[in-house]
Amino acid sequence: MIKEAISDAEKRMHSAILSLQEDLAGVRTGRATPALVEKISVDYYGSPVPLMQLASISVPEPRQLLIKPFDPTTVKDIEKAILASELGITPMNDGKVIRLNMPPLTEERRRELTKFVNNRLEEARISVRNVRRDINKDLQEFKEAKLISEDDMKTGEEEIQKLTDKIIEEIGEIGKKKDQEIMEI
Repeated sequence: MIKEAISDAEKRMHSAILSLQEDLAGVRTGRATPALVEKISVDYYGSPVPLMQLASISVPEPRQLLIKPFDPTTVKDIEKAILASELGITPMNDGKVIRLNMPPLTEERRRELTKFVNNRLEEARISVRNVRRDINKDLQEFKEAKLISEDDMKTGEEEIQKLTDKIIEEIGEIGKKKDQEIMEI
C-alpha cells in the first residue's frame, strides 16, 4: 500500500517536471528552436490547429526558423497566427515558406525571461510539494483506518520526503540550464 502511494507520487511529480520542460521549451533564448512555434494555434478552416500539424519546422541557421506548410494555401493563416502570438517576431513570407529571423535578446528582455522561468520553476516546486502533502495525508488516513502501522507511516513519509527533495533538485538543475541559455549571448 505504501509502495503504491510512493509510486503514484513519483508519477505525479515526474509529470510536473515534464510540464515544466514543455513550458520552458517555448521560452525564447538566443537560439532558434522549433519548440518556440510548434504550439502556436493557427485558424485552419475555422478550427484552431497547432502549427506543428500544418507545417514542417526546421532550423537552417542558428537564429532562423523555416516554416514550410504542407498546404501552401495556409501560408497567410500561419503568418497571421505568428503575428498574433507573443513571440514579437515578424515573419517573412515568400509565398511558399515563412522565415522567422530571431533578433538578439536585449538585456532587459533576458531579465524578463529569467523572471518568467523562475516563476514557472516555483510553480513546479509547489506542484511537487502538493503531491507530497496529498500522499502524506493518504498515509495518515491509512494509519487511522489501521491499514498500516505508525512505523510504516513514518517510513513512508521519509521516503516521500527523499523523493520530493530529489525532484526539487532536478527542477533546480532544469532552471539553471535554462537561465544559462537565456543569458548566453
